[in-house]
Amino acid sequence: MKKILFLLCLGLQVSAYSQQTNAFPVQATIANGVIEGLYNTHTGIQTYFGIPFAQPPVGNLRWKAPQAVSNWKGVKETKKFGPRPMQTIVWGDMNSRSDGVSEDCLYLNVWTPAKRNTKDLPVLVYFYGGGNVAGDASEPRYDGESMAKQGIVVVTCNYRLNVFGFLAHPELSAEAPYKASGNYGMLDQLAALQWVQKNIAAFGGNPAKVTIAGESAGSIGVSYQMASPLSRRLIAGAIGESGAGINPTMAAVPLADAEKMGAEFVKNAGYTSIKELRALPARDIYEIYNESKRFGFPVVIDGYFLTKTLPEIFSAGQQAQVPLLLGWNSAEIPGVAFMQGAPMEEQAFIEKVKKEYPADYEEVLRLYPHGSAREVEVSATQLASDRFISYSTWKWFDLHRNNSIQPVYRYLYSKLRPPLVDNSLASGLAGGTVKKDSNAPKPPEAVGAPHACEIEYCMGNLRLVKDYAWTDDDHKVSDTMLRYFANFIKNGNPNGDGLPDWPVAKPKDDAPPVMILNTESKAEKAVMDGRYRFLDKQYMK
Repeated sequence: MKKILFLLCLGLQVSAYSQQTNAFPVQATIANGVIEGLYNTHTGIQTYFGIPFAQPPVGNLRWKAPQAVSNWKGVKETKKFGPRPMQTIVWGDMNSRSDGVSEDCLYLNVWTPAKRNTKDLPVLVYFYGGGNVAGDASEPRYDGESMAKQGIVVVTCNYRLNVFGFLAHPELSAEAPYKASGNYGMLDQLAALQWVQKNIAAFGGNPAKVTIAGESAGSIGVSYQMASPLSRRLIAGAIGESGAGINPTMAAVPLADAEKMGAEFVKNAGYTSIKELRALPARDIYEIYNESKRFGFPVVIDGYFLTKTLPEIFSAGQQAQVPLLLGWNSAEIPGVAFMQGAPMEEQAFIEKVKKEYPADYEEVLRLYPHGSAREVEVSATQLASDRFISYSTWKWFDLHRNNSIQPVYRYLYSKLRPPLVDNSLASGLAGGTVKKDSNAPKPPEAVGAPHACEIEYCMGNLRLVKDYAWTDDDHKVSDTMLRYFANFIKNGNPNGDGLPDWPVAKPKDDAPPVMILNTESKAEKAVMDGRYRFLDKQYMK
């Protein structure tokens, strides 16, 4: 294990050294002053890492909306990633290139292919995943170089997480000018979008052609930014990969409920006021939160950033009226998440379905076939995935295509992963790898593509993820997905020369097309939407 860590660190050092040796300094003038990044002579891509887009949210600014950055004199060096937001190791398989962990985390990164006279390039702003409790804009899988080579200015940004980013409390609401609290992580994303509007032309970008994208919690962030009256006019397109802020997946709660959760958290921590908590060092807040065993805090319907639930906003046509490309993976979460220890056998599956859906179990059993061990494995995986994140993403898809005249494109990512390079490792839940438990039973044969595995494909970053033995087929899928996404960012339409036709999903179509992204990608009429219409009745009651 020590050898593996040494080689990983050596690889990162070589990569950083290579970037420096193949580059010369380059400067850009933005609203707050001059910054200096690097111009890579081998790739033609300029990079500016660790640009502050808001004041450090520390001291009296802890648990406040992000504040504008102060101007600086001279040249600010932006050649390395800033620190990632405060977080513990929720998922040990997340990788990072950031400069440590800090409450002072509001930095973003830019990759641009612009030459000295280039202007009006399309822009991608990508939000990382991690359940709003973990994540980092510097992760290799989000790297913007490959997308920049497609003629796009790429931005990744940090946003506050867990208790630092989402705590609501009556005292915090009382002191805020908009009389609400929580949602600081969402407001950080908004601040990054506002920074892009003000500054992206300095990197050759067009502020009128900004597409936002994200995976998992990042995708959920995209759905909320589309719905917010503060951000919906700042974007020209949206991409969602596995996730929307719709019940049962990280749906927003009323402000009063969020304030109650926050008040209980503060009381259980042994404090009586926000003033006391603000006086504590970040370490104490970090430890208090970890000791609480909470998995974050919810997004809030605060009357400011978010006025209603997402289904209410989209049903009223009040969301950003922009093209939307979205989808999910064919095996988002293992079937054991539904079976909960029961064997993967027909009778056990039937009994579990009856327990979960006593009034509707016959319909569920019809929608999820279970006549063989393999069918049980597949259906348990599909049902677990649907309940986890696939249904909410489908609902977002269904709401936008039926309440917008803008085109909507849907995919199902289905490429199975290749084997791991190191047999002592196992695939983790966030897209990376963890040390294999020698006592764990052998996992079943994969029935589909797991959660988060598509990120390095769509961003063209297989070369930066060393855990898997990538094949020609993997590179083919990555090239296809990268070009689809790049076309969409440029034109609001993923289609282009040499790619299989990806049809628009039209309103009121009971079997709308879905692009199956695999070694041989192709569009098909949806066969699974009956599952989502059933779950819609369950979750929208």
